[in-house]
Amino acid sequence: MSERLLVCMSGGVDSTVAALLLKEAGHEVEGITFWFWSFPGAPDYAKETKCCSLDNVALTVRELGIAHRTIDASDRFYEIVLRDYVARYRRGETPNPCGRCNRRLRFGLALQYAREHGFDRVVTGHHVRIMADQAGVLGLYRGGDKNKDQSYFLYGLTSDDLEHLAFPVGELGKEKVFDIAREQGLHAASLPESQDLCFAQAGRTDFLFDPSDLQPGPIFDLAGSRLGEHEGLPLYTIGQRRGLRVAAAQPLYVVEIDRAQNALIVGAETDLYTTSLNAAEATYIAGAPPAGGTRLAAKIRYRSPAVPATFHPLPGARFSLQFEEPQRAITLGQIVALYDGDRLLGGGIIQCQSGP
Repeated sequence: MSERLLVCMSGGVDSTVAALLLKEAGHEVEGITFWFWSFPGAPDYAKETKCCSLDNVALTVRELGIAHRTIDASDRFYEIVLRDYVARYRRGETPNPCGRCNRRLRFGLALQYAREHGFDRVVTGHHVRIMADQAGVLGLYRGGDKNKDQSYFLYGLTSDDLEHLAFPVGELGKEKVFDIAREQGLHAASLPESQDLCFAQAGRTDFLFDPSDLQPGPIFDLAGSRLGEHEGLPLYTIGQRRGLRVAAAQPLYVVEIDRAQNALIVGAETDLYTTSLNAAEATYIAGAPPAGGTRLAAKIRYRSPAVPATFHPLPGARFSLQFEEPQRAITLGQIVALYDGDRLLGGGIIQCQSGP
């Protein structure tokens, strides 16, 4: 049955092919782009960021022959995503803003617009899949191309959201997506993939911070000896080795960010491993957490594998995980996503780590 579909478009190959496939299937397709990057003090993005280009979108919708509109939501992006990003760094965390943006802003805006303007579903180019279990309950699953799976960033969606979403390229390998675009002669086939934060400039985001946030401070080892000086805490993350500029008999890594002392604590590779974590701001796609003592799999960063862990819910939208094997560089502020096989259960924000 033909549906009226709203496709979130960046100008890149995934959203372009998603729109193409749905149009070819006989659906009524319109595009929308939310522009977030005219926030206070923003660099000159020249109509594009690492993930979106208004010029590329305009060319794409002409090629596809579909209607399109752009909505500037920069103020909300600044308030919901960027202010939180800076605040978390000020607390000594290393935030992952993509999860918050998806959970609190991007999908919410699209779903609201779709409801208000009579669209049946919102469509994106994410490499994830929606499938029903034996009871008919919809779940979110890893993309067919495991190397491009983006479910980690969508842990904040709910089963109610899934009723109104579609991910047409979720079953496809990335190369197949490019092949489809090339076969149709679409401009998006020639574009590189985005890899960086959408608002970063040359990989850096220090322009968001006040000078006071980037004050140099001491680098200590675990025994409290001062080894050198850092250039500002927001420039470092747990597990980092490069850029420390300290001399030592063995390689040293950031093992702790001590905001109270404006200090980096460094140690050996073995000091990075811990066996448990607590997470806050937890959300679950099914609406309720798994039972205490459930064995599941958890990803502590996007490029890490999902590893076995035991789950325990905690009061106040929190949970703890106990890993079967020690994990390297568990980092405050990062997403931890929970899985049952390929099915995404939910996740939260890493709050603390503990255990040798």
